Amino acid sequence: MSILAIDTSCDETSVAVTEGRKILSNEIYSQILIHKKWGGVVPSLAKRAHEERIDFVIKEALNKLKIKNLKLKINYIAATYGPGLAVALEVGVKKAKELARKHNKKIIPVNHMEGHIYSCFAQNRKGNPKTEFVFPYLVLLVSGGHTELVIFKNHIDYQIIGETIDDAAGEALDKAAKMLGLGYPGGPIIERLAKMGDPHYHKFPRPLIRSKDLNFSFSGLKTSFFYYIKNLKKEERVKNLNNLVSSYQETVFDSLLYKLELAMQKTGIKNILAAGGVLANLYLRKRIRDLLNKYEGKVLFPPFKTFYGDNAAMIGIAAYYKAKKGIYVDNLDEFDRIPRAKLS
Repeated sequence: MSILAIDTSCDETSVAVTEGRKILSNEIYSQILIHKKWGGVVPSLAKRAHEERIDFVIKEALNKLKIKNLKLKINYIAATYGPGLAVALEVGVKKAKELARKHNKKIIPVNHMEGHIYSCFAQNRKGNPKTEFVFPYLVLLVSGGHTELVIFKNHIDYQIIGETIDDAAGEALDKAAKMLGLGYPGGPIIERLAKMGDPHYHKFPRPLIRSKDLNFSFSGLKTSFFYYIKNLKKEERVKNLNNLVSSYQETVFDSLLYKLELAMQKTGIKNILAAGGVLANLYLRKRIRDLLNKYEGKVLFPPFKTFYGDNAAMIGIAAYYKAKKGIYVDNLDEFDRIPRAKLS
């Protein structure tokens, strides 16, 4: 079963061809340079960039496999319908509908976050790594727009048990970098500087650390960080830059790890999946592994570097399991009206 998958959920135009869990091609056009000077994603610019590049990226994904006739070689079209930036998502949805009509193909609708979940099981063309599914899983999803804890009960069967009540962890890292004038995206910059800093330099508040639920909050932490650096003299801020970002990053990660551990205790699940752009951080992955060692549990991360961020390959993998359950868009005219709500 070959699937042409499209993802335009935010600031990457991505198209992939997948076969089951195997990634045959995965093309990504990043818009980072476009949004960098603005310190964040500008919706109108993101939409325009997607529109300008989508046809080229589709062509590249097919050319990598020397596919000349999409109608003969591709069985289904898959596309992200949400969540994400609405004007960006519309570009991918519109293109998927266009291809489906032109080549008489069914469309498989995929939630962006379920794509991140399935990214942990991606394989290369040779079918490696040969990771087997062992349900249920407890999933930690951490990205620029989302922070969630999910029970992955079985294929296409999810239950959200915790989520952010305000800002996402990735956004919190990006905003802190912006406050310090470090550039965009902030997460990788903070990771690099934090390696040279003292994570215990300053103790910022750990939001919801005393609550017994599994929700996250990062808005108050951002506010606390803003006022702390505002009251620092410029020389002191520059001198202790590495310590500042290290302490802040530690606080964000403490919040994630605390709730993950609490979720493990509440559910009894020790098989963990951890995915999303923030998980590209090596230190965070180490901390999760250390936590799992304590509980004699196991954790799976996306096996390939490019699969931590947004990409169409993970959408193709999730689409495969939806196709096996017969989940398609019944009416193409209704596809862009699917609620871009929570994973369910």
